[in-house]
Amino acid sequence: MTESEQRAIITVALLATMADGRAAPAERSALETALGGASGVDLQDLGRKVAAGQVRVPDVAKDLVSEESRKLAWQTALAVCNADGPANEGETAFLNELRTALGMPAGAAPVLAGEVGTGPGASLDDYILQQAMIAGALELLPDKLANIAIIPVQLRMVYQIGGRYGQQTDGSQVKDLAATLGIGVTAQLVEGVVRKTLGGLAKGIFGGMLGGATGLAAGVAVTFGSTYALGHVAKEYYAQGRKLSADDLRRLFTKFQEDAKTVFPKVEQQIQAQAKSLNLQSLFGGA
Repeated sequence: MTESEQRAIITVALLATMADGRAAPAERSALETALGGASGVDLQDLGRKVAAGQVRVPDVAKDLVSEESRKLAWQTALAVCNADGPANEGETAFLNELRTALGMPAGAAPVLAGEVGTGPGASLDDYILQQAMIAGALELLPDKLANIAIIPVQLRMVYQIGGRYGQQTDGSQVKDLAATLGIGVTAQLVEGVVRKTLGGLAKGIFGGMLGGATGLAAGVAVTFGSTYALGHVAKEYYAQGRKLSADDLRRLFTKFQEDAKTVFPKVEQQIQAQAKSLNLQSLFGGA
């Protein structure tokens, strides 16, 4: 891809983070920090222009000349807008505008990683294990931006678990739970896009608690373990009416990460097999 196409994909990611209308000052500050990790590219200025509403979707789309860059931009937007639950009105409007500008075919609304099963024998434990395996498999995909889908998969899992317990969860609540565990969701998503798009020019500054910032071999196990732990923390959190303290949540996260270390060897081959058939198109309808 050309340098202008790389910059355009990052711009799309930034526009997507602002589309929900909920970008708090702290979140914007974290984004600026993430963008500051890209050596030799003035992305902080770009971030300020996007936040100020000085960047238009049609103008950005004009820089996405190749089919590869348009596809990556679209997948990036879907990942960001669906990270913390179904896209809201503002995010849907942005996606529709972007789809038109990129010339993408109309399709079904994006569906991310499925819903909690309700059939005979379906359980939250099975669902959490399934999502952890999907997240681990994403680390193995050859797609350039495949692992930016990890965080959306994880947060959609939390959203679905809350719904199983009758909790009217929204994006803010899901992000708050993630933040309690030290996860800056929006900033980490964009930082992942920057690193992948610029091919190593951007520094990994978040430690990759939920995947995407580790080497491939270790990344599968880390991402599986973190997703597994997050799912079980969410299960305990919502089962107890969201009354667990921040310290309790962090202790549980550590405990379930340890549990995941004994589970991973039992499913590692299944994860590898799943990676052979899994792709971003199967996660994002219309991608």
